[in-house]
Amino acid sequence: MKSLTSVEIRKVFLDFFQSKNHLVHPPSSLIPSNDPTLLLTNSGMAQFKSYFSGESEPPSKKITTAQKCFRTTDIDEVGDSTHLTLFEMLGNFSFGDYFKIDACKWALELMTNHLGFEKDKIFISVHVDDKESVEIWKNIGIPEEKIYLFGDEDNWWGPAGDEGPCGPCSELHYYIGDKDPSSFKDLEKEDGWGPNTHEDFVELYNLVFTQFYHHIDGTRTELPNKNIDTGMGLERVATILQGKNSVYETDLFSSLISKIEKKSGFKWGSSSKNNSNLEERSADKAISVLAEHSRSATFLIADGVIPE
Repeated sequence: MKSLTSVEIRKVFLDFFQSKNHLVHPPSSLIPSNDPTLLLTNSGMAQFKSYFSGESEPPSKKITTAQKCFRTTDIDEVGDSTHLTLFEMLGNFSFGDYFKIDACKWALELMTNHLGFEKDKIFISVHVDDKESVEIWKNIGIPEEKIYLFGDEDNWWGPAGDEGPCGPCSELHYYIGDKDPSSFKDLEKEDGWGPNTHEDFVELYNLVFTQFYHHIDGTRTELPNKNIDTGMGLERVATILQGKNSVYETDLFSSLISKIEKKSGFKWGSSSKNNSNLEERSADKAISVLAEHSRSATFLIADGVIPE
């Protein structure tokens, strides 16, 4: 698997979808415009909600973006190897143009032929009621034993806020463990092993099939057009393609980690003695939390959030 910098990953993604006649659209601010349902931009599709709902006309029926996002819901998870409050979402969108078949086909093509992920290590999750997507994945070469079914908690997306577009989703997960791919069939859906249930799987790419509009009163109605909303987390992709164990070891955080090391006197990956009980403990979590929060605060301030 070829190592790619974060800049190269972003370019590969945008160039790929531009070659599929998508308009490369600029990202929006972290402060949503004309959307009282959102405090901060929390997804790649947030700036396009009016296009999905049919309230306004998009500049193109096919769009691709690299959008910075902020999710306060993940703040308690910061410090592990994957969760961030601020992250960059690479996305491709269809507003009444292509739907499930092309979304799935292009996602697999991008990951294997252009980003260099091993097809044998790609697993798929699908909403339990979405039989159509199961057949699509099988038809484009994903074995049935690598397709897992989940309910709303794992495979339903939206809305982004109290109301807005939503729908079932299908996710591409990547196996990062040490089992040989030839043994996967023998482990067929055994308890505790597989995407969404085992730590050896990382969700990389989420394909949302936005078919409904969720209203404030909890009702859902069919959208005028069937749409596609996807998201691929740049930081997670960089972690794998750069051969790292944590997002904080990628080129996206390396300069921040280095500066914190110099200022604090602690080194990433080392341990220190606790004077009270002489137990060894790592400073990595403290360093990663400081790096993540300082990065997040910088982007928020740059977009106009004024700290008190």
